[in-house]
Amino acid sequence: MTIDFNGRVAIVTGAGGGLGREYALELAARGAKVVVNDFGGARDGSGGSASAADVVVAEIEGRGGIAVANPASVTDFPAVEAMVADTRARWGRVDILINNAGVLRDKSFAKMTLDDFRFVLDVHLMGSVNCTKAVWDTMRDAGYGRILMTASSTGLYGNFGQANYGAAKLGLVGLMKTLAIEGAKSNIHVNSIFPAAGTRMTEDVMPEEVLRALAPKNVVPAALYLVSDAAPTSAILGAGAGGFHAAHITLTPGIMVPEGDRTVETVAARIGEITDRTGETVPTNGAEQAMLVMSRLGELRG
Repeated sequence: MTIDFNGRVAIVTGAGGGLGREYALELAARGAKVVVNDFGGARDGSGGSASAADVVVAEIEGRGGIAVANPASVTDFPAVEAMVADTRARWGRVDILINNAGVLRDKSFAKMTLDDFRFVLDVHLMGSVNCTKAVWDTMRDAGYGRILMTASSTGLYGNFGQANYGAAKLGLVGLMKTLAIEGAKSNIHVNSIFPAAGTRMTEDVMPEEVLRALAPKNVVPAALYLVSDAAPTSAILGAGAGGFHAAHITLTPGIMVPEGDRTVETVAARIGEITDRTGETVPTNGAEQAMLVMSRLGELRG
């Protein structure tokens, strides 16, 4: 099976370098028209310049592809709306959105200011909300859409000094899960990727040999699959250095306790049973937890 993007129009945020650049280049190489969005700020979000996006557009055009640069900040909803409107005016549609723009302001939680916490959430989480909101009605009206959220192993599993980043990234997984449900009837598939990649955001914390192994191009196959016609929905895929894997948010069978025994001490005494992963499931929606306990409550009552 060959996957191409002929006739598709894609918006890639944070596409002036790193992962976003690689996504944009490969989408264009496979036939998509690409909006290369990049505010051009520093790693911490300061500054701003359209030059990074312009360079990537020149690369795409030099290889025979079609692209346009856009310098909107994903934190500026009117600017994002204008980007989508311009894209529709230029090419008539928006089929794909890759939410990739991001910043880092790492510090231990004790030393982190609330401004730094909010800013990282504003770029990663609210930036993705802004861009997704701006394309949502267009995709619903077209009966087609592919949206990719950039999650992180930090959000899924934690990492020292990244409370702000981790909170934003796990928030994106929750956003993705709900939008996958809401978008299903309109053929809008929404997925998440958590990359292991060496980019300018990580270049000063990784050895050179690790950076080479974790080249951003190694994430591209998973990312582009997740925005293709063949994409699933509600998936959380990891990629890096030739490795591809999936993460799941599971629910253990747990225990059911008679009303008179529902105490703190019971939970403490039976925590091993509660956390036993034997027979765990992956719910498809948030209602399944309540459905499970109500079903088992009926069994408990006989």
